[in-house]
Amino acid sequence: MDALLIVMVVVVIVGAIAYGYYAAEKRRKELLNWTQAHQLTFDPTKAYDLDNRFPQFKCLQQGANRYAHNVMRGGWKDREFLGFDYHYETYSTDSKGRRQTHHHHFSAVILSSDMPLKPLQIRPEGIFDKITEFFGFDDIDFESAEFSRAFHVSAQDRRWAYDVLHARAMQFLLDQPRFSLQMGEHTVIVHRSRTFAPDEFGIAAEVVCGLLDGLPEYVVQQPKTLTG
Repeated sequence: MDALLIVMVVVVIVGAIAYGYYAAEKRRKELLNWTQAHQLTFDPTKAYDLDNRFPQFKCLQQGANRYAHNVMRGGWKDREFLGFDYHYETYSTDSKGRRQTHHHHFSAVILSSDMPLKPLQIRPEGIFDKITEFFGFDDIDFESAEFSRAFHVSAQDRRWAYDVLHARAMQFLLDQPRFSLQMGEHTVIVHRSRTFAPDEFGIAAEVVCGLLDGLPEYVVQQPKTLTG
């Protein structure tokens, strides 16, 4: 009986490894086909430098053993495009004191901006946000109650948030699939807490383009000395 149990456990482990390999290969082929269709380059190998290249983006600074893979590079509507899958690890201890490793995976797109930007975070509103709001830790509210209910917005410069998220921009984001966005000095990252389907990389990029292209003229024309 013990021998049979051991064999069953080995079969399950081998099956899980085989399925993981198959799923990873399938995804690589799908992403390769997508990148070729959009004239982008594709590199499936691991890249460990994105957290250092983009220290301002919080989603890239989580956990340990951080790396990107399935990296796609090129141009997207006259902007530099960087798309990738991302991995990081967190750890916990079970009731017997044994350390457990938790693997986290998500996808993201980073697009460049010709004009300087300021720090701004936009993400879908969650249950935890409702709880913290009750205790007075509120985000930035806007005239659109629908937008304020749908998104959590934070920025060091509230005026910048209002400049970026004018009425048309808020409606644009409400009409799009939900993503989390963060602005850096000359780049914007868009991501979710899970991996994208291949076509979602393009959808995410279009959300960023729509937001940047919709910046008011007085914002675009201001002196290009912004930092953030």
